[in-house]
Formats: sequence, structure tokens, C-alpha cells
Amino acid sequence: MSKSVRAFIFDVYGTLFDVHSVKEAVETLYPGKGESISQTWRKKQLEYSFLRQLMGTYRSFWEITKDALRYALKENERSIPSEIEEFLMEAYLHLTPFPEVHEVLLQLRNKTLAVFSNGSHDMLDPLIDHSLFGELFDDVVSVDEVKQYKPTPAAYDHTLHTLKVSRKEVLFISSNGWDISGAKNFGFHTAWINRNKLPIEELDLHPDAIYEDLTGILEWI
Repeated sequence: MSKSVRAFIFDVYGTLFDVHSVKEAVETLYPGKGESISQTWRKKQLEYSFLRQLMGTYRSFWEITKDALRYALKENERSIPSEIEEFLMEAYLHLTPFPEVHEVLLQLRNKTLAVFSNGSHDMLDPLIDHSLFGELFDDVVSVDEVKQYKPTPAAYDHTLHTLKVSRKEVLFISSNGWDISGAKNFGFHTAWINRNKLPIEELDLHPDAIYEDLTGILEWI
């Protein structure tokens, strides 16, 4: 573990908060479909961010999340009344944090702590503010500020300028293998929170550390 690390930078969706906690809200509206709609919603949310980055047709993550929801409902042959769309999008502002998050952040209080997400501020800020640990972060950084989605190098570079740290001083933490690959490619130290026990991505960019949950990163203090 590198003792040069002074900035702990966290991905949000799937890392600090369980994106599939929305399935409970979905289930209340579409009984028996909560899991499948939630899975497709997340899959298309990521896919659309990658595609729009490649095509050069940027939209905010809030808009992409709404488009992904519409697709998920259509795929499951469900209607999309505007009030239901609004209800489910609101649920994304109240995702459930993983149980260890608060305690881990408390133990890192003497470090620079930041959030860095593809999420736009209109969805990130309410989510963080609604949590018990929002005040522990020194900064909330969004790719929307530079209109470059992770895993582009320009997105990760934005955090360095915002936080005024060097690559070697950063431990980037994410549960998303593609995000870890992007951060490693950029030159960050990386800790993959492999909550779903998945194999390492075949991109020749291995994480510096792999943990089942966030408690493992305390080794870097």
C-alpha cells in the first residue's frame, strides 16, 4: 500500500450507493418486474453514457438515466405515464448506501475525501445531501463540469485540477471494473470494490487492490 496517498476519491453508483435499491420502488408499480427493470435500467444507463461519449452527443447523466428508464420499461412491455417516470427518477435521488460506508469515511477524516462521478450535480448533490455522510466529503466532482464521461482520461484529469493533487497521491475507489480500468490507465492507484465477485476486466489494467467492500481501503491509511 502506498503511503503517498492523501486523497481518497470515490465513485458513487454501486460503490457508495446500491443502484439496485430502486428495484423496491419499481416493484411497487410493476409487481414481479422490479429486478428485471432495475437490471436493464442500470445496463442501459452505462451503455448510453459510453455511446454518447463515442458519438460526441453528450447529455447529462440525469437525462441519460431517464432515457435508460424509458428503454427498460419498454423492454418489459410496461407503460410509461409521466407521473411514474417522475416517481422512479425521484427514487434515484434516495438510493440506499452500503452499510459500511459511513464508518469507513469516518476513519478517513484526516484525508482528502471526494466523490467523482458520471452523475450530474442535479442527481449527485441531492443523493449525497440525503445521506448521513455527505458532510464528510471535501468535494463532489462531476464529469458534467467538463462534459467528458469516465473512462476518458480527460474526465479523470478534471479531478486532479479540481482537488489540486497529483496522480500518485490519489487512491481511486470504484465497484465498477471499467471505471477501475480507466483510472488505472490514467495513472491513479486503484482499489476495486468487487461486491459482485466478478473477474478482472481483460484490458491489461489490473487494480492495485481488490476488496469485497470498502473496509479494505483502510489499509491505505
